[in-house]
Amino acid sequence: MPHHKSCKKRLITSRARNERNRQNRAMMRTKVKQYRANIGEAAAEDKPKSLSEMYSLIDTQARKGLLPKRRAARLKSRLAAAAAK
Repeated sequence: MPHHKSCKKRLITSRARNERNRQNRAMMRTKVKQYRANIGEAAAEDKPKSLSEMYSLIDTQARKGLLPKRRAARLKSRLAAAAAK
């Protein structure tokens, strides 16, 4: 256990951030899985809109630091390729 006041605060804030990051990462993974599962049966006019929403979600998570920028780019590329099939 930390002894200094600042270290105690750091422990509390890091736990809170860890929990928030875990929830955001789980939410993103769930939405990506749902998108991949539903891409085949989605209508042609809905695909660009849903792909744009996924791009926005992934970019937001990358900006927050939940996943590296290159991994975000790779994920967006793979989702676009899946939508094009």
